[in-house]
Order: sequence, then C-alpha cells, then structure tokens
Amino acid sequence: MDLDLLVVLVAALWGAATGALLPRAAYRFSAPSGEAWRERCPQGHPVRGWLGRARCGQCAAGEPSSGPRAAGDPASGPRPAGDPSSGPRPAGESSSGPPAEGDPASRSRPAGNPASRPRPAGDPASGPRPAGEPSPGPGAEGDPASAPRPAGDPSSGPRPAGQAVYGPRTTPLALLTALVCAALAAATGVRPELAVWLLLAPAGVLLAAVDLKVRRLPDPLTLPLAGAALALLGLAALLPEHAGEWTTALLGALALGAGYLLLFLINPAGMGFGDVKLALTAGAVLGWYGWPTLMLGTFAGFLLGAFYGGALLVARRASRKTAIPFGPFLIAGAFLGVLAGAYAA
Repeated sequence: MDLDLLVVLVAALWGAATGALLPRAAYRFSAPSGEAWRERCPQGHPVRGWLGRARCGQCAAGEPSSGPRAAGDPASGPRPAGDPSSGPRPAGESSSGPPAEGDPASRSRPAGNPASRPRPAGDPASGPRPAGEPSPGPGAEGDPASAPRPAGDPSSGPRPAGQAVYGPRTTPLALLTALVCAALAAATGVRPELAVWLLLAPAGVLLAAVDLKVRRLPDPLTLPLAGAALALLGLAALLPEHAGEWTTALLGALALGAGYLLLFLINPAGMGFGDVKLALTAGAVLGWYGWPTLMLGTFAGFLLGAFYGGALLVARRASRKTAIPFGPFLIAGAFLGVLAGAYAA
C-alpha cells in the first residue's frame, strides 16, 4: 500500500475514534450564558466524565431524577401559588372524608341541578352500580385506561432507550472529524505538522458544535487551544522536513487576534469576544504556512459566514439584525486555508 494512502487511512481512523468521544463534551460545554458547563442531564441525573457518548444510563433505566433538573426544565421551577400539589392544604380543607363546614361542596344542591340527577348507567362516577350490571374491567371497551399509551409517555413505564440520549449524536461527529482528518492528511502528507493538525482537528469540531448550539465559545477551550497550537508547532519546527515557520505562526496569531479585537471593539453586537480568542488559534495555524495562507483563510471564513447569513435572509429565517455564530465559519476558513497552504508547500 502507498505510504500517503496509508497515512490518510490512519488519519481517518484517528478522526473517527476521537470524534466518537466528543458528544458528551459538546453537551456539557453547551451551557447557557453564565454557566461554565453542564453537570446534569435534562432529567437531573449527574453527568460524569467528559469523553464518550451523550447517553444517560439512569434515564434509559427509567430511574427518577436524583437532583435538580437542567436549566430551562419547566418542572424545575417553583409551583404557582394555589397549586394543590405545592404544599399543605389550606385551612378548612380536608384531604379525606366529608367536606369541611362552609365548603361550597357541602351545600345541598337545588332541585334541577344537573349534578343532582342520577348519572347514566356505565358512568364511572355514578357510584354503586345497579344490581345485575357488570362492572367493566380495566380492558373494557370505551374505558380510557384501556387505550394504549403513546410511545414516550412518562407514565407508561421505563423510558425507551432513545430518550436517554441528551446531546449530539455520535455518528455525525465521528464522520465529520474523520473527513476533516483525512483531508488534512491528504494535503499535508508525511510531514511533522500533520501530527499537530490531527491533534487540533477534534477540538475545532467540538468548538464548532458548541457555538452552533448555544452561540458561545467556552473559555476553557479557546485560550488553551491557542497555547497548545503554538507549543505543538514549536515542536514541529524542531523536526526535519517541516514546511512552515514558527515565527510567522506566532506573528499570525497576534495579527489575526488583534484584527478580530478591533472588529469586536467597533461592533460588539456583530463579533463576540470568544471569536477574538479563537482567532489566536486560527492565526497560528494559518501563519505557519505564511502570510498569503493567513489572508486566504481569513477571507474564506468571512465569505462562508456571509453566504450563510445571506441564505438565512433569503429563506426568511433571519433578519439583518439576527446574530449568527461566527465560530464555525472562522474554523472552516482556517481549515480551508491550511489545506491550501499544506498542498502548496
């Protein structure tokens, strides 16, 4: 087998394996603004660990919630005042036996009140049944309790396995990461920087998934990723046959970060500060192959974002003031720029 083909195959397998570990981290980092990450599944069960499938074993087994529900769950808030299930009954109300004195239900009904008339035979609320009338069993025709419950009804028993999945599906993330890693291997070939691209690619897919979900780029990922990119490229620059320059990678990170910071200061509503921090990583990987690659990748990111926003406007799914997540397009532009720079080198 040709060496280049073997490298592409190994890179694809690496991407599939690492991408399959991303769903749980993608769910945990897709937290509302103000929270660092999620600690529980939507049903309130604790989520342990960061890598692996986004699937709760306790939900699959139908176990009750062991803690507070995730933010936004209607069942997690306080009950409204007057809700019978919200606390002790009010004074004068009895939980069993006849109504308390003064209770409207205890007054005698006037003649002609429909509620005072005898109920028709077969009415479940009619009290003792007439002699000779058989009592309908639980499976009697017309009995609401006999109808099959719809799939997914919480009262029908343990939840089906599909309800245990609380985050992104494993297969799409694994396939996407595998394709990204295979393309990087095909363009880069057997060069030291390929190891850097393969290590950074799963983190880029994770950041894109989180930004698309909640329109935020978590600080625990963006800044450490920029430092890791520069450190790994510094190691690659010490190895023979590399095709880039670490100095331009460092300068590229500073230049692109400064450019995005300027855009953020000019229009904070159109550019998030998370994009500024992510631009440091994009500038480092693009600057590795030189300034033309840096300019190409930056332009590609803005072009992809403009196409996406334009498509939403045409489809009338957004207005000119609608905020869109720019992180995925920044990452996609850096990916395309690295492919072009690696192939040209």
